[in-house]
Amino acid sequence: MRYPVRIFLVALLFGSSLASGATPVTLYKSPDCGCCGEYVKYLRQNGFAVNDINENDMDAIKKRYGVSHVASCHTTLINGYVVEGHVPVGAINKMLKEKPNIVGISAPGMPQNSPGMGEMIKGTLTIYAVPKNGQEPRVFSVE
Repeated sequence: MRYPVRIFLVALLFGSSLASGATPVTLYKSPDCGCCGEYVKYLRQNGFAVNDINENDMDAIKKRYGVSHVASCHTTLINGYVVEGHVPVGAINKMLKEKPNIVGISAPGMPQNSPGMGEMIKGTLTIYAVPKNGQEPRVFSVE
């Protein structure tokens, strides 16, 4: 009997995002970060089902997921990838479509022309690929 209960609970937790086609993501953020909340809204407006988690030790999160050297204010997990910072959905969708063999992508720091930080200016935001095995980040896209 326990197995059907688990299936029900999983369906209940993820059913609405799966039914709507929304990609589920987990976003770790400091409870005091206002721009992180804006980025959560941005992701939701662009079809992502966001589970945002307040975390007091963001340095530990960044270290756990291998993005300390390209850090921003929040860390998002999407389909096995790490998205660090205010990365536009265009770059996220490109990564999800191409499925590169990388840790994830990052907009290091807190660029003012990024989602959740102000008006985006097309062609001015460099997004970096975070390679595996500690290699140097490289340009992934310019948004």
